[in-house]
Amino acid sequence: MTTVVSGGRKQSAAEAELSRRSQSPAQRLQHLLHANPAISPALILVVTVIVFSIINPRFFTANAQSTLVQQSAIVMALAIGQTLIILTAGIDLSVGAITILAMMVMATVASKNGVPGPLALLIGVALGTAAGYLNGLLVTRLNLPPFIVTLGTLSIFTGLALLYSGGASVNADQMPPVLNWAGNSFKIGGFTITTGVIIVLVMYAVVGFALSQTAWGRHIYAVGDDAESARLSGIASKRVLLSVYTVAGLIFGIAAWCQIGRASVASPNGIVDANLNSITAVVIGGTSLFGGRGGVLGTLLGALIVQAFQTGLSLAGVDPNYRLIAVGILVIVAVSVDQWIRKVKS
Repeated sequence: MTTVVSGGRKQSAAEAELSRRSQSPAQRLQHLLHANPAISPALILVVTVIVFSIINPRFFTANAQSTLVQQSAIVMALAIGQTLIILTAGIDLSVGAITILAMMVMATVASKNGVPGPLALLIGVALGTAAGYLNGLLVTRLNLPPFIVTLGTLSIFTGLALLYSGGASVNADQMPPVLNWAGNSFKIGGFTITTGVIIVLVMYAVVGFALSQTAWGRHIYAVGDDAESARLSGIASKRVLLSVYTVAGLIFGIAAWCQIGRASVASPNGIVDANLNSITAVVIGGTSLFGGRGGVLGTLLGALIVQAFQTGLSLAGVDPNYRLIAVGILVIVAVSVDQWIRKVKS
């Protein structure tokens, strides 16, 4: 007879089925959402699109949807790295600062120091990777809490970016074409898509594959669920953490390139809300702040939900202050749902 293990004892398939049927609808929903974190944000996004399309039909036009996706692209990119870190039960408050530092360095060395565009791009991405590596070193070698580490490096990286650039912006016409390439657009039917959006989606595909199909991905979930248990089972927990922060830094460096193309300018004040927006996208996307559960698909949906709320409320004529309140309520609800889901019993 087929058996399953439940509560430390063997249980027949028939008993397991009977146990499942004895669950209330709420418990079944709880189990479903625990096993599939992306379901919640997917449903929220569908409802959001329907509601705002009813309120203002312009919301569902190809032009509005194209703008929504383009405006979401940078937060979507930063949220990939944030997702990796939060999956390990950490958090990164320096994502925006790393991105700005990488962006200002690649733009400045190209415009003022005559460095060729491709080399300037590589320097910026390498700097972002190094910044992520530094965060990882401080977390793993000094055993400092990620919150404290990245709160400190937030100020350090921001100061370095301002010092290096002199606080001045660099316009698109001052930079070589390769640094503006991510801003090129093309048509797919009635939709306008930028190269930067494609780059971000490729990163989602690569990281999603790594999380679901590789040992590295499984180790990330294990460390986030219980770092000590992961270590005792033979996983090099600190090495995994260091790799996560380093890969996140690489992603932030690429996001800096996309930001230049998106805004057609490299500005030290370009993405001032990046830290909170990336965390918001991850949380609304169903990734647990306590680590070990979630994924990048939910994060992608979470970033779109945040932008959909802002765009929809704008088209509905809602005051900007109320839009902030709406997003804040959405975050609190998302965390509350996560807490409920984490109480699931097998």
